[in-house]
Amino acid sequence: MLRDVIIIDEQKCDGCGDCVTACAEGALAVIDGKAKLVSDVYCDGLGACLGHCPQGAITVVKRDVAAFDQKAVDVHLRKLGRAPAAISIHTQSHGGHVCPGSQMRAMAPHPAATPVEARSSQLGHWPIQLALLNPAAPYLQGCDLVLTAHCAPVAIPDYHARYLAGKCVALACPKLDDLARHTAKLTAILAQANPASLTVLKMEVPCCGGLAFAAKQAAEAAGWRGRFDVVTAAIAG
Repeated sequence: MLRDVIIIDEQKCDGCGDCVTACAEGALAVIDGKAKLVSDVYCDGLGACLGHCPQGAITVVKRDVAAFDQKAVDVHLRKLGRAPAAISIHTQSHGGHVCPGSQMRAMAPHPAATPVEARSSQLGHWPIQLALLNPAAPYLQGCDLVLTAHCAPVAIPDYHARYLAGKCVALACPKLDDLARHTAKLTAILAQANPASLTVLKMEVPCCGGLAFAAKQAAEAAGWRGRFDVVTAAIAG
């Protein structure tokens, strides 16, 4: 079937193994000093490993390969001495695919020391979706840009005051959106608007690493040399 699956550029790969530990399915291994895909059936095509490769050697492409096989993955993980991933809501709705970032979690909200007060919004522009931003927009020129994962404002209680005040924002999701399209748009923004800084605010789930990867790719493609920070937010806030 034609589906997403990763490929590794062996010329770029330095065999560090960061992608191996980032793959929840155990689809990768370092063989003869290079990271390799053990089997197509172990690769879900999500690309959680992309953001963990310091050399940018991994990409997701569509290829005619065997379907992802969760049962085969479970057997493979047991042979590696690793516990199979827990069943998640994503498993039930996506034909057996398991993603750590989609697993159901129940969390107790942290009690506020004082009653939560209404605060003024710090949003200074619209639209805020990366796909809809115009690189020539006046408010983007020389701004401090915060590339924010969709889930971050929900998880971070003081998002507006802490990350948005006095800055521009671009919302994107590396898992559900077209990452290549996002990379191209961000490249255009960095090249045309030349923001003073770029902060990638991502979540701790593995798939969110793709947002930082896309930003790095865009900065290199645009020849942008501003301040670049990556902030990782915990699901618990």
